[in-house]
Amino acid sequence: MTLVTGLDREAVARTADALAMAGTTLVHHDLSSLPSGRVMRTTRSIDFDGVERCDIREISLEHGCVSCTLRIDLLPLLRRLHQRTTVERIVLQLDPLIEPEALCWAIEHVVCSDMPGFLDAPAGDDVVVDATIACVSEMDWLGAASGDVTLDEAGVADVEDERTLAQVAVGQVAFADALVLAGADPTFRDAWTSARLMEVLRRLAPSAPIVMELPQRPIRPGIVMQLLRAIGPTARRGAIYGPHDPLLSGAPPLTTECGVTLALFESDRPFHPARLHDALDHLLEGVICSRGRLWLATRSDDVFWLESAGGALHVEEAGRWLAAMSADERAEVDPERLAHAAVRWDERFGDRHSAMTILAHRADTTEIVQTLKAATLTDAEMSAGPDAWRNYADPFGTWHEEPCADTVAPDPGLLSITDRLEAEGNAPDDRHSDSEKGDHS
Repeated sequence: MTLVTGLDREAVARTADALAMAGTTLVHHDLSSLPSGRVMRTTRSIDFDGVERCDIREISLEHGCVSCTLRIDLLPLLRRLHQRTTVERIVLQLDPLIEPEALCWAIEHVVCSDMPGFLDAPAGDDVVVDATIACVSEMDWLGAASGDVTLDEAGVADVEDERTLAQVAVGQVAFADALVLAGADPTFRDAWTSARLMEVLRRLAPSAPIVMELPQRPIRPGIVMQLLRAIGPTARRGAIYGPHDPLLSGAPPLTTECGVTLALFESDRPFHPARLHDALDHLLEGVICSRGRLWLATRSDDVFWLESAGGALHVEEAGRWLAAMSADERAEVDPERLAHAAVRWDERFGDRHSAMTILAHRADTTEIVQTLKAATLTDAEMSAGPDAWRNYADPFGTWHEEPCADTVAPDPGLLSITDRLEAEGNAPDDRHSDSEKGDHS
């Protein structure tokens, strides 16, 4: 199965269409009528004799949401298509509201039940993702990935959706195995914007091959197939990365080009929560995205995960450090995580540490790293010990969002660190959400 994603609906449609060939079924859910609880599903199949069949039908949902679309219609459809002898490949033309990472998680973990003739099982028992292609608009993507405009404010969603364009745009590219760059008309093309975009893409999806689709010249099937063949052996192919996986997978360049820099922050000292809270402002201006593990002085047993895109950021609980686990709990941990932890194990604090990547195009990453370092504990604070640390002011709960607002944690049915941990049997005991309510400037 191949996923085609992107904010540029037309580029996504052209790329998916280029993959429509003998033995292929193309599926597209149009979510523009989602507020009314209706979704238009197009299923286009081409058999081995070249005969094409197209089925367009309206799907009614009891609760008009993306999760319902996946659970009630798309996932069972994938299982049914798997049984057809005329189908060798499924191409999913994704609506921008469906994030590819969330979909791949659902394919592997959401059980499709009550399907006549089928055992209860996830769609991942029947289909496998061999590639995710993200379509990127040459002149528009950087603006979308840098701001804080929500999907409904941008007109992408007709339902109230507090996800930002930046979150979706960054997530699509970071998850992609290959990229199609929808080139701008030469009349409106800005060479500097294009050069900066390429440097961002090289760092955000370092191993993804890229082809450019020229204006007035739709991408051809042969080009898309060459793109798929160029995907390397280390590609994600639908794999979901956890909070303890390497932050620099794919060996992205760490040099600065066209003002674009990918910086790495690491510390073996915990963060003072209040100082970290103040330092987060530096990740919201001129930064495409940041992500990483946090060690908070007030919560020394818990791992926290930070992720930002454009002008929005969130921090959430992501399980426990190995040093806080019992021997029986460690026995259930992924061996690769144990191996990485052993390399940096500290006699007093074990595997506790902070590590973060920052991808910036209009910010000084050296200043950001220095600010983060200043937010860790001082020598005097380290000497005071964990008992003193627990009394520090802590603006973080199990969920925190920047800029601070009167919001609650997002629906975990889509995708969250807690989802991943629960699926692996490592969910934290404390499942409540604490959203800070207050003003932030």
